[in-house]
Amino acid sequence: MARGDYSAIAIEQLDSLEARPDAALYEAVLMTCEMIFRSAAAAQRRSSAITTASGIRFRLSVAGHHPYKVFWDPRGPRIVAVFPHP
Repeated sequence: MARGDYSAIAIEQLDSLEARPDAALYEAVLMTCEMIFRSAAAAQRRSSAITTASGIRFRLSVAGHHPYKVFWDPRGPRIVAVFPHP
């Protein structure tokens, strides 16, 4: 798993993806998370923003794996969730 800060929900979702036979999806998600941690500013430019009860969250598409998205908090940054989303 890419280094960084993850919510318990994100860890559970990543573990579930890792257990699936689609290794390419799992690797693409990890690459997306790594990009967020390495360059949050670039990731923010490529993300859409949504407002939640917990504040602003960014939603970044996983390249080549529509409709999967990585939801992240710019404070940290922190990965909060990973799942298919339109």
